[in-house]
Amino acid sequence: EQLIWVDKAVVSTQSTGSFNMDGLNGMKNPFMDLPQGDKIQAYYIWIDGSGQNLRGKTRTLDKVPTDVSELPEWNFDGSSTGQSTGENSDVYIRPVAIFKDPFRRGDNILVMCETYAPDDTPHPTNKRASCNKNMEACKDQHPWFGIEQEYTLFDHTGKNPYCWPANGFPGPQGPYYCGVGADRVKGRKIVEAHYRACLYAGVKIAGSNGEVMPSQWEYQVGPCEGIEMGDHLWVSRYILCRVAEEFDAVVSFDPKPIPGDWNGAGCHTNISTLAMRQDGGMEHIIKAIEAIGKKHKEHIEEYDPTQGADNARRLTGLHETASIHQFSYGVAHRGCSIRIPRQCEKDNKGYFEDRRPASNCDPYAVTDRIVKTMCLGQ
Repeated sequence: EQLIWVDKAVVSTQSTGSFNMDGLNGMKNPFMDLPQGDKIQAYYIWIDGSGQNLRGKTRTLDKVPTDVSELPEWNFDGSSTGQSTGENSDVYIRPVAIFKDPFRRGDNILVMCETYAPDDTPHPTNKRASCNKNMEACKDQHPWFGIEQEYTLFDHTGKNPYCWPANGFPGPQGPYYCGVGADRVKGRKIVEAHYRACLYAGVKIAGSNGEVMPSQWEYQVGPCEGIEMGDHLWVSRYILCRVAEEFDAVVSFDPKPIPGDWNGAGCHTNISTLAMRQDGGMEHIIKAIEAIGKKHKEHIEEYDPTQGADNARRLTGLHETASIHQFSYGVAHRGCSIRIPRQCEKDNKGYFEDRRPASNCDPYAVTDRIVKTMCLGQ
């Protein structure tokens, strides 16, 4: 173990084996309180060629925008993000949503963008364009979504689960879900910082809780209507990864980050239309579920970025999942593909939960596939 003096405090490197600070030794950046005049910093965010990772860069604006339409388009080098479409490596990014920046604060903003090819058509990796088109086509049905985003925290190497024993495993699952206490909870400071940062940014975060596996957490975003679901979930993921940077931690959205008798991570998607939320809505819920069941394969292909390969490691029929090979639904049954909450059965209206989407899914692709089946009959 090595001890290092940092601003009158002793830092131990025993837990990580290395000293991985950013040059400020964990202190607040002394330059961030400098005035920026009348200029605004806008951080443009987009999804890269992996379909699951985010990229971003900053530009200066001369004034605070009052609407996303006032923001300029921009571009980036697609050959460095797995998105080049040939000799012309430029990919355009088009702003679609604005959020307050919880890191720079003030009038500075986060800008969610979608990608376009040089010929001004949606880039092949752009799932938002199709989703937005189909959400517009069924907007009279008022589809609402709420997504439960699970994730796992790792140390700065991205290889060791956060605060797990250096040479072994924690105790078996059981005491960690919604747990309290240092022997059961790992990473709460990150979770609380993320929650508050999302509230500040304007993300529709609805709650959070510790999950079944230690260092695994969940937060919920919603209810959101239409295309808003994807915009808010992606920005919440950016904020989470950015917060984790400050704690020298890495966020994994892998649906089965630890092999063996440990729970995987999903992105359970709660769904309703106006008809489902009204009296007698259970009839519409069952009709939608049965339609989705007939397209199980098509949905599985859209529920992770590898057309089902990632989810196959998670949807085994164990650890609160249904088998990837079979479709099922039931009331209050977490071993089914789709769960109808007990309260909704009692009220004869409400919503249902599709438990199949993986934690690394693209919410644009997931919600797009759902409304295509449920609302548009495609």
